[in-house]
Formats: sequence, structure tokens, C-alpha cells
Amino acid sequence: MTSDNETGKLQPFPWHLGVYDAHCHPTDTMSSISSLPEMKARILTVMATRTQDQELVAQTADKYGIKSGSIGSTPNSWGKEERMIPCFGWHPWFSHQMFDKDTYGDRDTLDEEAKISHYQLVLSPKHDDLSREERRLFASLPDPRPFSQFLKQTKSYLERYPLALVGEIGLDRSFRIPEVRPPESENNRDGSLTPGGREGRKLSPYRVQILHQKKLFKAQLNLAGEMQRAVSIHGVQAHGLVFETLQETWKGHEKQVLSKRQKKKQAENSNPVAEIEDKDGKKQNSPKPFPPRICLHSYSGNPEAFKQYLNPAIPAEIYASFSTAINLSDRHDAAASTALECLIKTVPDDRLLVESDLHTAGPQMDDHLEDMVRRLCEIKGWNLNEGVERLGRNWKRFVFGNRG
Repeated sequence: MTSDNETGKLQPFPWHLGVYDAHCHPTDTMSSISSLPEMKARILTVMATRTQDQELVAQTADKYGIKSGSIGSTPNSWGKEERMIPCFGWHPWFSHQMFDKDTYGDRDTLDEEAKISHYQLVLSPKHDDLSREERRLFASLPDPRPFSQFLKQTKSYLERYPLALVGEIGLDRSFRIPEVRPPESENNRDGSLTPGGREGRKLSPYRVQILHQKKLFKAQLNLAGEMQRAVSIHGVQAHGLVFETLQETWKGHEKQVLSKRQKKKQAENSNPVAEIEDKDGKKQNSPKPFPPRICLHSYSGNPEAFKQYLNPAIPAEIYASFSTAINLSDRHDAAASTALECLIKTVPDDRLLVESDLHTAGPQMDDHLEDMVRRLCEIKGWNLNEGVERLGRNWKRFVFGNRG
């Protein structure tokens, strides 16, 4: 921790410089949303993940989203009620609740038999002959909706909120879908929590087929490229496949990498445009099938895996964010601490972000952000003021691009 050399006490935290949470889920606990204006953090980047929270994120943006006509460069550029950036996306944990209309004769809804068939197709382990219990489980899962319907809704939200991002999206090889809550237990559930989350339910043996996850992931990446919005990406036990999927979206649009000799010649010829053109000579600010800026949220890959993203030919800006909740969960493990330190040192200073990944707004979220910022500053060798200012600039660049 950054401390005062004489007293050993923690230095006061410079909240006044502006702290920006790059990834969180406060709409999972709507009762906490009213605390946003009183938080020490300046802006929250709020993710949607499933059916139940898309409109909740929109409603929160209507009340607390940034509405100012111009984007300033200081934490006080927005009003006290302007506290969040909305993000709309479909999380891989819920990707089984989507289906491809082409598979079902262009239908918008599925009857029970088609619904069971859909879940039999996209969940693993896969069985050709379902037991009575498996049929009961699949029939009790949410009615799936078409990819196309969701993408149309997401595009509508992005048009409605010009500063909105796409997220949380991604791939997850480890997650198992929860068992369905018995009807008799519904009266005992915590009413303060937005429906659709795990809420302590036991996990079933079923995982979502990774190819099905990838189809939805890639469709959302394409939409983000079309709308020129940044994305926040979830990746668990799938770091290689996340990179491969992103690579597929920007294939043919890689940036021209110049040698020192070429750069010198370019400077002599006063042709600065060449470095921001792709291989086809197209300007980088036109719509593409890939997002312009990408955040690998609570990144847990190793340094070698992250180095793939440092290739100067990649036409998107790649950021990595870190949270106490995920990245410091085993902080007392010396090997894990060393690995995290090595990873954070690998991330370029101007591509580092901080997040809470918490599901409740308020003091606990502020505490988690401060904890992680102090840790990042310690690893990077920054004093607190320098670190907070750097992280703030990075967040603005990630969210707003050249507008920040």
C-alpha cells in the first residue's frame, strides 16, 4: 500500500481527482441505486447481462446518466446527478436463453418441444435421449428469445444513449447454469435483488456449449463495431478463445506496422495518415466488424496471454481492468500475488483501468475501488495522485475515445 514514510499510515485517498469504476452491476440491487449521488466514486460504468436488467440499466441512465452536451476533462464537468454510463449486452452465463431463428424456421417463439430441443442442443453434457428429469429441467428454464430480437433491442438502446457501451459480453468455459428455483420457494427469495441471478441456487451439471456462446459473443462484437462503441469483455478459462474470436472480427483490418526506416521516410514525406490506416487503406474511424476499444474486465490470464494484445497491428485499443473482488480474492497466496504483479506490470500504463465488479452501489463499492487503486499504484510505482489521474484519463479514453 502507498503509505506515509514517517507514520506508516495510509495516505489520504484523492477522491477529488475523480475515480471511475470501469465495470459494475448495481442494478442487481436496485435499492442501492439511490446512493449513487453520495458515492465518492465519480462515475460507474454499469453493465447489463440478461433479460431482467436491460431496462433497469436504461432507467438508471435516464436518472443518473451523463447528459451534458460536452464531455469535459475534469471530474466536476458533470452535474452531481450525472453518475453513470450505461452498457447493454448479454452475458455468456445467460447465452443459452438465446436461439438462432434459422434453426427453427424463422420463429420468434418456441413451443415446449422446440424449447426442450433447443436446450438439448446448446447445453452440455449432451444426451440424445433425455430422461424425464432432464425434460422437466429444460422445460422449466426461461423461454429463449432470438439472437436477432435481442440485437435489435440492443441497437435501439445504443441509439437512445449515445455514450452507452456494449457489455457485459464474452465467453466462459467453467460456469454451470443454476437449478430452477421451486415455485414454493419464490415467496422466500430476497425481493431487493433483481431476478435472474444465481441467488444461492445450486448449480446444475450443465454448461453452455462454447460454440453457442461464441455465436452470440461475435454478433455483439459486430454490433459494437457497427455502432463504434467500446465493449467490456468477460473471459473465464477461455482467454485463448476470446483472443481468437476478437482476431476473427478484425481480420483484414490490421494496422500497417512500419519499420523505423519507414517511419523516418514517412516523417520526411509528412504523411502522418498512413499509420492510422488499415491494410486496405481505410480510415480507422469508419464502422468496422470489431469494437474500437476493448476492456478485458477483471482480467485473469497470465502475462504471456496478455502480450498477444500488445501486437501493434491490432486495430482496436485494448485495455485491462482489475478488481479487488476477483483479482485480489487470493491476495494471501504469495504465488498468486506475484503473478498478479507481473501481469499488471505487463499492461501498458495508458491501458490500465480499475473496477469493483460489485452488485451493490454505495460505500462498499467505494472501498473496493480504493483498495484496488492503491494496489495498482503500488505495483506501478505511482504516487496516489499520479495513479488516480492516470486511471481517470484511461477510463475517459476507453469510454469516449477521441471525444474524451
